[in-house]
Amino acid sequence: MFAKIKSEKIVESSFMDRENKKVALVTGCTGGLGTAICKKLYKDGYMVVGNYLTHSKGEAWSIAMQEQGFEIPIYQCDITDYDKVGEMIKLIETEVGGIDILVNNAAITKDGQFRKMTYERWDLVLKTNLYSVFNCTRHVINQMVERQYGRIINISSVNAQRGQFGQVNYAAAKAGVHGFTKTLAVEVANKGITVNTISPGYIATDMVMSIAEDVRRKIIESIPVGRLGGTEEIAYLVSFLASEESSFITGANYAINGGQHMY
Repeated sequence: MFAKIKSEKIVESSFMDRENKKVALVTGCTGGLGTAICKKLYKDGYMVVGNYLTHSKGEAWSIAMQEQGFEIPIYQCDITDYDKVGEMIKLIETEVGGIDILVNNAAITKDGQFRKMTYERWDLVLKTNLYSVFNCTRHVINQMVERQYGRIINISSVNAQRGQFGQVNYAAAKAGVHGFTKTLAVEVANKGITVNTISPGYIATDMVMSIAEDVRRKIIESIPVGRLGGTEEIAYLVSFLASEESSFITGANYAINGGQHMY
């Protein structure tokens, strides 16, 4: 079972075999995509830990995972706060172990036409979707270099590649993830560390499924394969990039959008 400690995290009582497992941290674990990634990596045999923001949602998510047989400790942290992220990483390293795989998945949207966009919407999306990638990666990269091993997987978006009306803030942040990925990949390529990006198209998450049916139908009509993507399909790609077999792949961006954008 998991125990709630100081209302800040939920952690499993014992990990008897954790020494034999690589540790994978997934940010934004309670969303549809984060959940699928956590489950897949857990099934792959990793010691999976999650990050979340809202305590009530995190607690409910943890209970649901336990009921499904997934023992995944989760840590509450605002990943837009550099120092708080550092504290979270140190706690994970102490209680679980050094992080071998980092999946920068957490993201938000605050859409609106640029001419009406407030600074607050711009700032929050950039901090959540781009600064968080720096914050989390910066706090794990030196330990990965010391161990001469690491996998960093950044979740971007098709809209960072093609642009999308009303998403100047989101597209800018997610496009920034591409530049971050390619440059860091070059810096650590000879350290046993790979850095890659995944750019999903429209995926059947709760957020997308909550869109009005007529709007969702138009979205699906614009996708050549004729359907929304599945969260498990993204998770499968994360699993591959986290594996030993992907060690010659770095600085890459994987478009997984059903043919909606090709280049």
